[in-house]
Amino acid sequence: MTDTGAQSLEEIEGVLWGDAPADAGKLIATVHELRRKPIGLLEIEDLRVLLGQREGVLVLVPRALDILEHDPLAEGDYYPGDLLNAVLNRVPADYWAAHPGESARLRALVGTIDLDEVDDDELRADIVTFR
Repeated sequence: MTDTGAQSLEEIEGVLWGDAPADAGKLIATVHELRRKPIGLLEIEDLRVLLGQREGVLVLVPRALDILEHDPLAEGDYYPGDLLNAVLNRVPADYWAAHPGESARLRALVGTIDLDEVDDDELRADIVTFR
């Protein structure tokens, strides 16, 4: 069995993007770079960015859920819960329909969140709506 943590999204998906175009903005350049980084080295912010762009969903959602199960309000560069926000709002509904086990994991971890600990009003509203 191959250790996917040592492989990049490009390697796992078999789709090489190469370098970002010279005139690409920071976000596009970052996504191109992160697609070449080994999955096991991706940090919370990296996962937030990639999932926010709906990149590598099949590979990255389980890893994001692993983090969120230990810390539902795991924080990238913006605010506590920004990874959860990406998972709730950017992962397509068809992913959850096709992966009921992952959907159950998300429902369980969202159910553990104390809304009084959520500082971001939009995230709090998203959690309430999701529940």
